[in-house]
Amino acid sequence: METSQKILDYIAKNNQASGKELVDYLGDITPRAVRKQLKNLLENGKLRKIGRPPKVFYLLSLVAADSLKIKEGVAVKIVGEKDRRIIDERYLFITPDGEMRYGWNGFKEWCEKTKQNPVKTGSEYVATLNKYDAFTKGGLIDGMGKMKNTFHKEVFLDRLFYFDFYSIERFGKTKIGQILLHSKNSQDKKLIKILVDEIRPKAMSLIEKYSVDGALFIPPTIKREVQFMKELEKNLKLSIKTLSVAKVKTPVTVAQKTLSKLDDRIENARKTIVVEDSGIYENIILIDDAVGSGSTLNETAAQIKKRGLCRGKIIGLAIVGSFKGFDVISEV
Repeated sequence: METSQKILDYIAKNNQASGKELVDYLGDITPRAVRKQLKNLLENGKLRKIGRPPKVFYLLSLVAADSLKIKEGVAVKIVGEKDRRIIDERYLFITPDGEMRYGWNGFKEWCEKTKQNPVKTGSEYVATLNKYDAFTKGGLIDGMGKMKNTFHKEVFLDRLFYFDFYSIERFGKTKIGQILLHSKNSQDKKLIKILVDEIRPKAMSLIEKYSVDGALFIPPTIKREVQFMKELEKNLKLSIKTLSVAKVKTPVTVAQKTLSKLDDRIENARKTIVVEDSGIYENIILIDDAVGSGSTLNETAAQIKKRGLCRGKIIGLAIVGSFKGFDVISEV
């Protein structure tokens, strides 16, 4: 049997495969030869790939799936090409044992575990995404309405954006929400890098749009061996000055995510975050991992304005935010 056919059969049986997995399976073929075969299959339209290095997976194209008449072929033919493309781009299922399943194959696996029809559920998933996408403009979600509803006249941010919602109804955590949660919990630098690859282009575009010349990364509360915000700052590689900020040590460390009352969250942010910088900036961006109530970003912006550090706008940017008004994202 030809090597290309062995590759197609293996992927058909296992839904998806990485390059390393195929090298191990084929055994006596060099990694270079396997890469060449994969390139040919991609160019011939028999395979497609999802993810970004180092997490790249190969899947059968619709044409190849039909020709092989695999078990899942019936579902593949019924799911619309547009829906399939959206699911491939935006869905991620992380298995209980920590495997990352991207796209349609990950969605099918989740449906199997939850005993749902993947074709019907796939259409419903895309419809749900469309509902939430109504709040997205230019690839970012505008959170200022949430801030004004929560803090009314005491809003010190001029703008607030986040890349995605943390979770959506019925389907749970979004792709970015899952990567954020697991990269923080596992303190995995590679996973943080994958997340940065997802968000960096939009972050850079926002910085350019608002002529931002200063960035402040919200400091973490809990001490960890790998600090997520430090890794985020390092991997984003912003070409603007980073403002100096400190998290005040207290006799008892209270993580804001453990506080369910808005007033408590405001007090926590007001008394534990200190902006130490003394520079003068035109526009400043405040970067955080998640927006629950928004109190941390809002109180940090208040300090900056009261100290006269910013001549123009203060823009909040979070990786994820909640769909509701004041909400507690306790996992992140």
